[in-house]
Amino acid sequence: MTPLQSLLLLSCAGSTLAQLTPSATYSPPSASAGLTSSTSTPNAQWSNILGNSLYFYDAQRSGKLDQGAYGNRVEWRNDSALEDGSDWNLDLTGGWYDAGDYIKATFPLTFTLFAISWGALTHGHGYDLAQQTAYLDGTLRWGYDWLIKAHPSDNTLFVQVGSGDVDNAYWGGDQDIPTPRPGYPVNSSFPGTDAWSSAAAAFAIGSVLYTPSVSYNPTSSSAPPESIGNSTYAATLLSHARTLYAAANNTTPRQTYYESLGESVAAYASSNWNDDLTLAALTLALATNESSYYADAYNYYVQYKISGLQEVWNWDSAIPAIYVMFAEIATARPELATGAGLSTNLTGWQAETENYFDKILDGNFKRGYLTKGGLLYFDGDSDEASLNPAMAIAMLMFKYAPLASSSSKTESYTNFAQSQLNYLLGNNPMNVPYIVGQHPNSPQNPHSAPASGGTDIKAIRTSPPTEAYVLYGAVVGGPLSDDRFWDWRDDWAQTEVALDYNAMLPTLASMQLLNNTADPHYVSVQAGTYSIPSGQPCDAALPCEGGGGLSGGAKAGIAIGVILGVLLIVAAICYWKRKSLARTWRKGYRRPTV
Repeated sequence: MTPLQSLLLLSCAGSTLAQLTPSATYSPPSASAGLTSSTSTPNAQWSNILGNSLYFYDAQRSGKLDQGAYGNRVEWRNDSALEDGSDWNLDLTGGWYDAGDYIKATFPLTFTLFAISWGALTHGHGYDLAQQTAYLDGTLRWGYDWLIKAHPSDNTLFVQVGSGDVDNAYWGGDQDIPTPRPGYPVNSSFPGTDAWSSAAAAFAIGSVLYTPSVSYNPTSSSAPPESIGNSTYAATLLSHARTLYAAANNTTPRQTYYESLGESVAAYASSNWNDDLTLAALTLALATNESSYYADAYNYYVQYKISGLQEVWNWDSAIPAIYVMFAEIATARPELATGAGLSTNLTGWQAETENYFDKILDGNFKRGYLTKGGLLYFDGDSDEASLNPAMAIAMLMFKYAPLASSSSKTESYTNFAQSQLNYLLGNNPMNVPYIVGQHPNSPQNPHSAPASGGTDIKAIRTSPPTEAYVLYGAVVGGPLSDDRFWDWRDDWAQTEVALDYNAMLPTLASMQLLNNTADPHYVSVQAGTYSIPSGQPCDAALPCEGGGGLSGGAKAGIAIGVILGVLLIVAAICYWKRKSLARTWRKGYRRPTV
């Protein structure tokens, strides 16, 4: 056993005992509670959104569910996947199932941990107001404790547990999950620069959050939850961050984990590792106060031409998060730049970040536009989960707004971010708050194998007719670009749930609590005003079938007339939509065979 493994064993054994214990067990209220205005301070509706958003992560847990400070509060979930890691003689039990299935995927997990931890670092007092700090602690430790297990030695990191091929053929409860459930590691022989870097960033920001009395105040209201500090846990997380960054930074060739491991891990194959490595270095600079990491981050920012890019923030792209974090650090930790021999240059980072946000507001963002109903939509990134990138931008805008170069920009960013959150919460053409269990109009049929209660893979939509369990707090994929939403269990592009879909919601709710915002929009939405649209959706889950009643001869004539044009433009379309096409292909394991 290596010294790192010994440290891990000791720290993991002690971390559970150090967890915060809820003063009272939180259980989500019924959906009908979403019709009642809050008369309390803090606002009870926003507190429920925050509580439900964390409850969702409990419902996604794998392994022995009675672990931690408050055990299992989701009565319909069972212990599961208790042999994970046995093919490597390791304990890889625990963690979360990634989405509506039973794969455990490290890449979206690290994105999720980073987003929740970063949000709690600057807006964590909202958890205190909602009495959810112990549940925040339990959520983060469930994720981080598994990530520690997945990093058993310096350059070994398991990036997936479970087989997409096997999982693709199963639709059922958590007691009969098929095996084998192989583990897929990256190491010095099979590098994964992106996976190492993303995990390093997640561990590093977690270590900052858990540092007692941490000083990181980019705004006057920035503060983590009051009681979450734990120096032992912070040190453990930082040790992993350093080691993983060293593996990413020093191992050659640098390449993505998909390039090393192939189609078995294709569900979350990233475009590249440049942004991940940059964010890891920047976050480690924040966690350690060592300017050498800041110098690395800045040099990668220049080397990889990260300035001025128009990309979303999700598990595949950290670009706008890098801009906002550079601006935060320039405000709260300017000594990191000067220690690296660089100008603090807050003005420069403001210009970088505002150039990005202003293009969204001005309608000049490539592939980005507002739907008629007001949802920020990115062709190629919103096609399979329309709410995810919009909520990510909302969180970044809310975070950055107090740092903006003018009061008018602060107001513009805040208002736009609020409009996106309002859309999520029912201010949309469908009158649907897109959080399961939050309101009577909320989605009733999320694409979730354990919550559905179904076992018939050929009749996912109708068997059973009503979802067996309410997956409280889950943000579904969301509507199509025309704002229409089909609440069908088999339409995974609109109704599937996932760790990363929920990653922004806790911070967004905490922000509203801190600002004492009025009731969420759904309180004013009348129950029963949502209905399934007519016709059929056209998306990656349920593609358009075409037809239209034309004769065979007419169809043949049309085909001959357009085939040459199709051949001429198909290459250009494929290039333009390459990320979306690749993501659809690689996420194919989520689509049950019917």
